[in-house]
Amino acid sequence: MAAFVTAGLVAVSLYLFFFVFFPIARGAIYDPSSRTEAEVMAHIAEVQPREKAADLGSGDGRVVCALARAGAEAHGYEINPLLVLVSRRNIRREGLGGRAFIHWGNFWRRRLSDYTLITAFQVGFVMARLEAKLRRELAPGSRIVSHYWRFPGLSPEQTQGNIYRYRIPDPARRPTSRS
Repeated sequence: MAAFVTAGLVAVSLYLFFFVFFPIARGAIYDPSSRTEAEVMAHIAEVQPREKAADLGSGDGRVVCALARAGAEAHGYEINPLLVLVSRRNIRREGLGGRAFIHWGNFWRRRLSDYTLITAFQVGFVMARLEAKLRRELAPGSRIVSHYWRFPGLSPEQTQGNIYRYRIPDPARRPTSRS
């Protein structure tokens, strides 16, 4: 009985470390989008064939797989090493090798300028900082799809439930005022 209790405590401790405390210290806990939400994110993104897409905080790879199935070269950035392994297994199981990739690391330290499509399911307190990073690094016209959380300085151009698509504005185009 003691061995069973000890094993249970070890399992709970590992779970809390890798899926709650470790992620909170880095930005967000693991709260996956459902498969349906991942598909909606890929649909609302209007993926173009072979375009480069990135999912920031890719969790178990659901959104990365949905983007790859929609035709993108999909990259996920995940800081949790266990979720990286789970994601890579999911990509293999779905036969998406060569179209879907998971990178172990902190997306805040990566340049995202090679991507024309970004997806994210972050938390509210990082959205202003993330918006600033994406405005600096993405080309005008690049699309961003966010699940649940909104960007404070961008207006969604399309909404489906709690999924929002934004576009990086062209700084040369000033809004016209009506006088």
